[in-house]
Amino acid sequence: MSNRVALMQGNEACVEGAIAAGMRFYAGYPITPSTEIAELSASRLPKVGGKFIQMEDEIASMGAVIGASLAGLKAMTATSGPGFSLKQENIGFACLTEVPCVIVNVQRGGPSTGLPTLPAQADVMQARWGTHGDHPIIVISPSTVKEVFDMTIRAFNLSEKYRVPCILLMDEVVAHMREKVELPEELNVEIIDRKKPDPAISNYKPYKDYDGDGIPPMACFGDGIPFHVTGLIHDETGFPSTNPVVTENLLNRLMSKIYNNLDDIIEYEMIDAEDADTVIVSFGSTARSASRAVNLLRQEGLKVGMLRLKTIWPFPHKAINELKQWAAKNLIVAEMNYGQLIDVVKASAYGTFKVYGLNKYNGELITPEEVMDKVKEVAANA
Repeated sequence: MSNRVALMQGNEACVEGAIAAGMRFYAGYPITPSTEIAELSASRLPKVGGKFIQMEDEIASMGAVIGASLAGLKAMTATSGPGFSLKQENIGFACLTEVPCVIVNVQRGGPSTGLPTLPAQADVMQARWGTHGDHPIIVISPSTVKEVFDMTIRAFNLSEKYRVPCILLMDEVVAHMREKVELPEELNVEIIDRKKPDPAISNYKPYKDYDGDGIPPMACFGDGIPFHVTGLIHDETGFPSTNPVVTENLLNRLMSKIYNNLDDIIEYEMIDAEDADTVIVSFGSTARSASRAVNLLRQEGLKVGMLRLKTIWPFPHKAINELKQWAAKNLIVAEMNYGQLIDVVKASAYGTFKVYGLNKYNGELITPEEVMDKVKEVAANA
């Protein structure tokens, strides 16, 4: 059978990718500009044997997703701005209890109710540190409709593989634009499922690292294997503990299972960066404008490149280190916020590059012309 070609909205591609990845449960609460994800999930899931439920709010939605995942289903929710804020406590619960789940945040202008129908990229830091305490999390960001499909599958795969919540950080532009998309046949899609405990294990401990990879095998409620789950610091049995050694070992394992696998988790794209004097660092819809600007500036004879972040958290310091081996002198961090990712880039680039911000936070997309103007401004002042 041939691949299916369709004119598809970003939010629609998200649902198609989720179902291809094995999503069989969705709980959510409608909120612009993510609502189409809930609407399409309600329509599509019953046709593949899945369940959709509209909860009373975003707090309950996140709780229902965690419960479904603990019962063995691949589960997802989607939201924006205020709803993402409400989900944070339960996201923290999922981080500590190592419950695989996917959270889609279609960013819009804020704070508070903000600009419900207009784009922003101001939830970058919230995606990493929105819930309290040291915790593991993976955040990835698509720039095209096809990437929404692919990255939704990847979000499920990473979440299942590492037993960690994975956030798909979109924005209103990527969510609502339509592009021609070629969807692969299901047989050609790599699907990763969570590791299950060996049936031969007696006295199963839900948080014991049996294989030495930092990722405990996960039983499911209803499988006949009893286990305990708590949002308190816990030992290998899943029961609460205040022992400082247990606490330290647990947090070390939670963080190490991510940071020991950065080569598998982190993805980024370099475009014309090897000989560039100035490299634009961008992600999401802003990367589309940056890519166009690079093409036009190259035609004018300027040596400009782009680093597009597909994985935002954990931050790809490897990409900045790669740039240090090349010709770049200046980095321009283009983002639709007051300045969030720039501080991380500055820390990673310390002593090597001059780092400039290109920020826009009025509900409008950063344009290629604005990127070009910033590059020329930096070049003139070099």
